[in-house]
Amino acid sequence: MTTADTPKSHLDELPPIQHLPPEKVLLEMAEIGSRRATSLSTVQVLVLSILAGSFITAGALFSVLLSEGTTNAGTARLLEGFGFSTGFFLVVLTGSLLFTEINVEMPATLLGGNPRELGRHVAKLWGLAALGNMIGAFAMGWAMVEVSSFSPAFHQQLEEIVEAKMRFREVGGTEGWMQAVLSGVVANWLVGIAAFLSVMGRSIIGKYIPVFLTVSLFVAGGFLHSPANMGYFSLASHGGYGPGWGPAFEWSLIPAALGNVLGAFLLVALPLWFAITHRSAEAPTVD
Repeated sequence: MTTADTPKSHLDELPPIQHLPPEKVLLEMAEIGSRRATSLSTVQVLVLSILAGSFITAGALFSVLLSEGTTNAGTARLLEGFGFSTGFFLVVLTGSLLFTEINVEMPATLLGGNPRELGRHVAKLWGLAALGNMIGAFAMGWAMVEVSSFSPAFHQQLEEIVEAKMRFREVGGTEGWMQAVLSGVVANWLVGIAAFLSVMGRSIIGKYIPVFLTVSLFVAGGFLHSPANMGYFSLASHGGYGPGWGPAFEWSLIPAALGNVLGAFLLVALPLWFAITHRSAEAPTVD
């Protein structure tokens, strides 16, 4: 029978796979992280981090604008998730440096490379990303409030969101602070998975759908995400209300950042890396 006579399988007619297999995603994240940590200058890292903080603040603004005046709680959370996921997706598409995305990428880089050689570069990029995100959020929040005239419904919605970000202050003490850290752990478990799935997708839509779903879940749950909180606090503080930056750092930004690091490493990078290396070790060899 000639090749022309060979019947075609229905599998031959399927389109090519539009995503990376999971075992290759973290390896690609490690490679990207290594390039970023070793090849970008301090100024480049700061610029990319400031851009990310600006995009996240834009997403925070969009989330409030879409949900203002919505009386149904579920609909409001869905609209907030859609609005905020826009900011995160802008980070993904532009290659900007977001602290909570770095929290997955940098541990993957260390796990996949030589920690002694990469450690200093990774620590520098990590710190500069946090600083740049803060600068971007503060500056963009100021610019947006300065040039806009928001409705009373907008301010009410933003105030409710900011109060939710500060809810652990009411618990107080070590218990309240540790609850805020745990909230940050859960937040960056979800946001870390969003970053993981965005690398998995090979098309714009393939990247966006999982980002939208996982980020919307994080937003609906009200978990603490340090860069997002920066955006909301910046909009509120420049609008003349909110808890003030001192309490915001103490009860939201700092514990959230700590939890975000732990969540990304312990719940995303480490278990996925273990699964990948364990799977590779068990793979049969071909003689």
